[in-house]
Amino acid sequence: MTSAAAPPGTPSFSAYDAVIVGGGHNGLVAAAYLAGAGRRTLVLERLGRTGGAAVSQELFPGTGARLSRYSYLVSLLPERIVQDLGLRITLRKRRVSSYTPAVRAGRDTGLLVGGGETRTRESFARLTGSDREYAAWRRFYATTARVAERVFPTLTEPLPSRSELRARVDDGAVWEALFERPLGETVEAVFADDLVRGVVLTDALIGTFTHAHDPSLLQNRCFLYHVIGRGTGDWDVPVGGMGAVTDALAQAARAAGAEIVTGCEVTGVATDGTTAEVSFRGPRGEGGVGAAKVLVNASPRELAALLGEPAPPAAEGAQFKVNMLLERLPALRDPDTDPRDAFAGTFHIAEGYGQLEDAYRQAAAGTPPRTPPAEVYCHSLSDPTILADGPAARGLQTLTLFGLHTPARLFAGDEAGVRDRLLADTLAALDTYLAEPIAGCLARDADGRPCVEARTPLDLDRELRLPGGHIFHGDLAFPWRDGTGGEGVESFENVADTADGAAARRWGVATGHANVLLCGAGAVRGGGVSGIGGHNAAMAVLGR
Repeated sequence: MTSAAAPPGTPSFSAYDAVIVGGGHNGLVAAAYLAGAGRRTLVLERLGRTGGAAVSQELFPGTGARLSRYSYLVSLLPERIVQDLGLRITLRKRRVSSYTPAVRAGRDTGLLVGGGETRTRESFARLTGSDREYAAWRRFYATTARVAERVFPTLTEPLPSRSELRARVDDGAVWEALFERPLGETVEAVFADDLVRGVVLTDALIGTFTHAHDPSLLQNRCFLYHVIGRGTGDWDVPVGGMGAVTDALAQAARAAGAEIVTGCEVTGVATDGTTAEVSFRGPRGEGGVGAAKVLVNASPRELAALLGEPAPPAAEGAQFKVNMLLERLPALRDPDTDPRDAFAGTFHIAEGYGQLEDAYRQAAAGTPPRTPPAEVYCHSLSDPTILADGPAARGLQTLTLFGLHTPARLFAGDEAGVRDRLLADTLAALDTYLAEPIAGCLARDADGRPCVEARTPLDLDRELRLPGGHIFHGDLAFPWRDGTGGEGVESFENVADTADGAAARRWGVATGHANVLLCGAGAVRGGGVSGIGGHNAAMAVLGR
């Protein structure tokens, strides 16, 4: 489908069956499906590389370590997409799910989840003094596992109604607890220990500024997506880093016949609902191509700008991302836990139930949390392939930190100053659980600088055009028709009543124009590194 005569950075043809705006993972998934079905498909990507937020980069010059700079774990990518596209990727299970340090009766200890049932039960008993919380934990996550088995397959099917999804769950008490009532009520009814409650609640707060008793149930929506991934709720390590996943997707799209042009920014989309014209700016100047369908792998805010329409309500990210490279893992204060176990899973920092509530209230009042909650994990313990070979890299380890309750509004006016203070406070919070300061464990780059990088929501807006730095492009929606939140079906009821418009609504990828579809995180069921938005938009186009 491509033409050897086309200049670099320039599309090969004047018109396409489908033009995809954005070469992130969802755009690449859509391209692979559409090209594989024989549609002439073009992907236009503003940056000089594909991958969007799912990339691997050598952040620290001279180290050779390729870190997953933005997104960093895989849970929601359906096996159906992997098989359909023949993706050559490896997702590795983490041998430990999580470790949460604590001080009980003046003694350093912690909760280790994973490494076998016996070990987990003993850790619960050591922390709480009985088997009660472990039994509650087992019952609760057996319930979420059953929900995952029933709900996850629907994410790559046409949107069910609320009643249809409830029938799939097939348990009125569970539906009430997870879909109808604020999650905090369930957490408090099931668990008694503050630290255990906090570990459960964190999955409701990732990239989402909310609290346990939010009446909008935003926390429930976030929690649902974090516990149903791949039908198990597991969060897996992509071997080779996140860039290995999107590189495989780009390879699959090209192999199917899709044309991918990087360094080419889309500047406008004009449509009459049947045909469209996509304007772009590339290394050789401005141009345009025709398209029967336009799939937008960008946020609803960016879509509105391209169409020249009013922007949707503002979104706001709430995470603080820190990437580190260490000479060695730090020793812990907890004498019963090996750092290689603690950091192999999610290491929770200041994420007790009460601590999370305090941090939320402080941030909602306009000040950064005094003890910032965060979670850390070491990719290289599960996947050393991201480290360079050779003596200089021997013993190096990565640390990825994801901070909670740091909404974009906190950084307005003095972003650099707030970033620096928040980084210092976050690392200090980590240090309270370590037998040695984390700063003393940092590796140095080729120029002798400590290997640590912090990214705010405003950084993500500038670099990746995530609206307000929101990693989901906006509030997540429940995965049914007219689910609360999201930018999908309920926001575009005025889409033309045509076969194309009906298909887009059915798959949760509709916009106000029948031949323009959302295929990114802003689609219903589109959040996370899943490819689901791209898959569903492609299915809508193909009429499946």
